[in-house]
Amino acid sequence: MNKPRILIIGQNGQVAWELQRSLATLGELHIASRDSNTLFVDLAQPDSIHPLIQQLRPHWIINAAAYTAVDKAESEAKLAMTINGDAPTALAAAAKDVDALLVHYSTNHVFDGTADHPYRETDATNPQSVYGRSKLAGEEGIRRSGCAHLILRTSWVYGARGHNFLRTMCRMAREYETLRIVADQFGAPTWSRNIAEATSQILVQLGTRQQDWAAATGTYHLSSTGQTSWYEFASCIIAHQRRHEHIKTLAVQPITTEEYPLPAPRPLFSVLDTRRIGEQFGLFMPHWRDALEQVLTELETSSQ
Repeated sequence: MNKPRILIIGQNGQVAWELQRSLATLGELHIASRDSNTLFVDLAQPDSIHPLIQQLRPHWIINAAAYTAVDKAESEAKLAMTINGDAPTALAAAAKDVDALLVHYSTNHVFDGTADHPYRETDATNPQSVYGRSKLAGEEGIRRSGCAHLILRTSWVYGARGHNFLRTMCRMAREYETLRIVADQFGAPTWSRNIAEATSQILVQLGTRQQDWAAATGTYHLSSTGQTSWYEFASCIIAHQRRHEHIKTLAVQPITTEEYPLPAPRPLFSVLDTRRIGEQFGLFMPHWRDALEQVLTELETSSQ
């Protein structure tokens, strides 16, 4: 396969940073962001997208940028919809113009959380928050465009970098004797590196052949296997941290969603069924506990 031109939208986010590592050897890598001095793009200004795509004419476009402030979106609905809805729609139109493959990350928040089984790609969406509705709008815009695309829905993304639940828990464990964590929301924590590496494996399989892109075009669920609650996730993090450093936290207490009200409603159950991506690409994600242990071990090693 000829070395493709790869455009990553986003530079400093959890997944974007890992993608730069995972995709570096696969082709000619270009990073565009609103902080870039060379390739500027601002998803809050969708008009900036088309000129960039026309200039670079990439084979693969990976959109790893998004408005992810779930609660803040409730009061910034227009901005969230622009970044998560309008911008991916513009990206898809630009991708179609240059015959590129678009990879776009979406979320478990497109579901309402009332299912009694892990959500399949064919299950009805019903987002309950502004964030979820804005992400669904992006999905729909991409599908309408007719471009070759992969929409990869994931859940509870965390990693060693950026703002995420893991880093928040590690910080709070050093500051508070008791942590009160929601125990009635269930999902699958997913390591940003696993997402990036899975994306890389998929792109290697698809290459630059447009007929292969067309056959694979669609929506896939990409998350860790297994399921847990935020409370159990936090308890595992704190237990590991306690073994390796002195922390202030003495107890992690389970609470209900009602006891911890937030501006944006969360789906109580948002486990994703990942069988389709396994069947299509032979791709099987690790169990959330195994991934978490690896991240925590890396953090411990890097701090020594």
